[in-house]
Amino acid sequence: MRKLSNPARGKAMLIKTLLNKVERFKSFVYGSICVTLIAGVEALVIDIEPRRNSRPICPECGKRQRMYDRQPQRLFEYIPVWSFKTYFRYAPRRVRCLEHGVKVEALPWAYGKERMTFSYQVYLSRWAKRLSWKETADIFETSWDTVFRAVKFVVDYGLAHRSLDDVTEIGVDEISVFKGHKYLTLVYQINAGSRRLLWCGPERRTKTLLQFFQDFGRERGAQLQFVCSDMWAPYLKVIAKKAPQALNILDRFHIMRKFNEAIDEIRRGEVKQFKANQQENVLNRGRWLLLKRPENLSAKQTARMSDLLRLNLASIKGYLLREDFQRFWDYQRADYADRFLEDWATRTLQTDLEPMKKVARMLRKHKPLIMNWFKAKGRLSSGVVEGMNLKAKLTMRKAYGFKTLKCLQIALYHELGKLPEPEYLHRFC
Repeated sequence: MRKLSNPARGKAMLIKTLLNKVERFKSFVYGSICVTLIAGVEALVIDIEPRRNSRPICPECGKRQRMYDRQPQRLFEYIPVWSFKTYFRYAPRRVRCLEHGVKVEALPWAYGKERMTFSYQVYLSRWAKRLSWKETADIFETSWDTVFRAVKFVVDYGLAHRSLDDVTEIGVDEISVFKGHKYLTLVYQINAGSRRLLWCGPERRTKTLLQFFQDFGRERGAQLQFVCSDMWAPYLKVIAKKAPQALNILDRFHIMRKFNEAIDEIRRGEVKQFKANQQENVLNRGRWLLLKRPENLSAKQTARMSDLLRLNLASIKGYLLREDFQRFWDYQRADYADRFLEDWATRTLQTDLEPMKKVARMLRKHKPLIMNWFKAKGRLSSGVVEGMNLKAKLTMRKAYGFKTLKCLQIALYHELGKLPEPEYLHRFC
């Protein structure tokens, strides 16, 4: 242990003064400050002592009780000061509680056996939003598991203290996680000005979404006005049962994605046929050319598309059917849009394009939910949900190293949940 010189003692007094500004603990005072070796690295160690005649608090009932004895000193990691790792050092007292027996006292800067202070956990969790968890661990010379524990603490606090009372619009979707067709069901709040992750659960089954509504509560479920979802049958079934008053919308984004999948399937079939017949592949590098909207094509792509439109290709027929259907979204009246959809489906079913015929049958099957888009006057779009899904995938990459689904869920809540944090006075973090 290095003794502090006179100038250093003055700095120690300054550190105490600053700590009392930002981390003042009732019934505790800061004692001596020294620089010592912790795990072979010089660190700043700040002693904490209970105030004279103060009684420890039972962690179970929160009442002050008589002291039973004191345990050996422990180190609690605090926010780094300058280039030094910083620790609080304290010998916890044990209380003799008449109701709960002998317990280690509750501490205002840490909980249980955790060796990180609350402040340091919030500090790390905020950096973990800016950087990957591994980068955060490397910068602060700690472990990935330490960063994970810090994020988990903040997430657990936020989930326990967030408000769900003003949720009237939600979006339901799933993303692929891990390998082997594993999915995670995500439920977002998509109210204007308040878009966040509400809930996530494993797989994409009926019981998964039922669990969300159970956790969400019957009263809150009855307040839902709009639900955006895709055409996954288990989702539609649960939404109809648990939120029958809400308008379930299958909007433009999901529907047009089905069109693009059909066009891509047709293109792949034609490319295989070209190879089988040893013909020139005129669709070479034409995938994105067919999937993009005409207004989004570059000058070079527009010229090439003009050449393709002169050819009698099945892919081009599918492309033209998709562009024709785009007029559906321009209608102002639902009855006219309904008539157009039926006419388009009839014409498509008369073609020999099986993937597009599948889309036509899908549109007819889900027509009531598709027409809800007009009842909502087009103001609600699950494109918001897809944008959140993109952020979720980026979060998964930032938190690489997660080994369990629970860990992944914590990462998503941390990044997308807009959760409240514990009271925190350090602004620069």
